[in-house]
Amino acid sequence: PEVENPYINPYKEFQRWKTHPDIRKHFEGGTCISYGARVLNEGGFHSLPKLTFNGGALIGCSAGFLNSVKIKGSHTALKSGMVAAESVFECLANSNVTPVSETFEINEEEEMKEVSSYEDAMKNSWVYDELYQVRNCHESFARYGLLGGLVYTGLVTHVTKGREPWTLFHSKRDSEKTEEASKFEPILYPQPDGVLTFDLLTNLQRSGTYHDDDQEAHLRIKEDRTQIPESVSLQTYEAPEQRFCPASVYEYVDSKLVINAQNCVHCKCCSIKMPGEYINWTCPEGGGGPQYQVM
Repeated sequence: PEVENPYINPYKEFQRWKTHPDIRKHFEGGTCISYGARVLNEGGFHSLPKLTFNGGALIGCSAGFLNSVKIKGSHTALKSGMVAAESVFECLANSNVTPVSETFEINEEEEMKEVSSYEDAMKNSWVYDELYQVRNCHESFARYGLLGGLVYTGLVTHVTKGREPWTLFHSKRDSEKTEEASKFEPILYPQPDGVLTFDLLTNLQRSGTYHDDDQEAHLRIKEDRTQIPESVSLQTYEAPEQRFCPASVYEYVDSKLVINAQNCVHCKCCSIKMPGEYINWTCPEGGGGPQYQVM
């Protein structure tokens, strides 16, 4: 999402990457059996939100516990789930409320609780310690480039372990990092061969994504930004949403935006990368979306 060139097409970049001789040899003779896409929330320690609210909490990747240096978040997600369970149990055990397992009915008058002890426990866990150590690594690539980022990250992960007395804060939203299309040239990508590389719609079928035809579209243009698609995104940035979306949800027909919400694989890229962040990503009906079986 931090790419500046609006002509970059992540899906086609990946297809082209597979054709590199050192990569191709690992795919040849194989069969593509599934397809999916997901934006990694790599903000890390700086981007962790308030974790609790009345009746619920943010756990795992929904809270952003990904360690972007390891490109791994399953261990932190599991730990957050364990901490949440312990905190909720402690809260309910001390509430003097008869559990539903004994009454077999829900008391609608019972007040929803905010288990703030969960966030306190997470701050005292190794998860926060791990994320704090690498808090500056992701931003170092944005500031100093690939080589500078590698050097900085190497020093942090092997020497300072996060003890450096400074913090590199993110200065811009991802949507603000896209540059005007006039500064770049369109990219001509090779045509898919149907064996190693595939067109997007063919792969989209492999995701099994599905939304009921009669449900309201869960991708909605914000009421105060209805002019952005045609007057800003298309005119200034050559409609990058047509390229960065991995499910061909967004397309322009006769200079008018068409949202094919039924194609959505819930990657959440549009909610953070759209020019002006004009999309309001709402929850679709239960069961809708990609049907991942082996991913």
